[in-house]
Amino acid sequence: MKLDGKVAVITGGASGIGYQIAERFVEAGGRVAIADVNMDSAQEAASKLGDQAMAVEMDVTNEQAVNDGVDKVAEKWGSIDILLSNAGIQIVHRVEDFPFEEWKKLTSIHLDGAFLTTKACIKHMYKQNSGVLLYMGSVHSKEASPLKSAYVAAKHGILGLARVMAVEGAKYGVRSNVICPGFVETPLVKKQIPEQAENLGISEQEVRDNVMLGRTVDKEFTQTSDIAELALFLAAFPTNALTGQSVVASHGWYMN
Repeated sequence: MKLDGKVAVITGGASGIGYQIAERFVEAGGRVAIADVNMDSAQEAASKLGDQAMAVEMDVTNEQAVNDGVDKVAEKWGSIDILLSNAGIQIVHRVEDFPFEEWKKLTSIHLDGAFLTTKACIKHMYKQNSGVLLYMGSVHSKEASPLKSAYVAAKHGILGLARVMAVEGAKYGVRSNVICPGFVETPLVKKQIPEQAENLGISEQEVRDNVMLGRTVDKEFTQTSDIAELALFLAAFPTNALTGQSVVASHGWYMN
């Protein structure tokens, strides 16, 4: 699967899954804009990828910042071919203890960020009659887990947005799909283990083996490299036959 110079905007691209995808896109011949709220981190990540990468400071909850960042990429490289809406955080509480400000923070980064980056990118995609919108969903786009009301709500919302974009974008040659990982072995996930152990009153090992991996077929975490390969497949797919879909990579935790 090759990208042949196509330009991708990757939010939250300075680390974790986002960076792994950026690296894989460059290997496949793409050009990537590492969009991150931390410009130093974005610049450091882009420097590792060479001339085919650029850094863009972007708070995905700020419409002006999103518009300016996307336009900057289009000005440099002439097009916006792929959006990977990946920026996200995790906050866990029982609903009765969930501070509203923290609910709004999480849902804004995930869902508002997906909307704002979509709106900014399709302005360019529609003009060129082609484009790929990829959203980082989750198994929690399909399932629910305790303590994750805001995250589950946001990830379900992303699924809806992506489906609408598959319908609206079709006449402009723009396709839209959602990547739905299970638990990926990242610092964000590792950070949740002691938090959930405390909230649920169980051991960290029980969180790992039962809460996170209990429904997988092999008790294995999904790897960032797995998600990068899936993202490349969806980005480089040659036609719009594959649109409006959500693809789950979860070691069998969720089976369509």
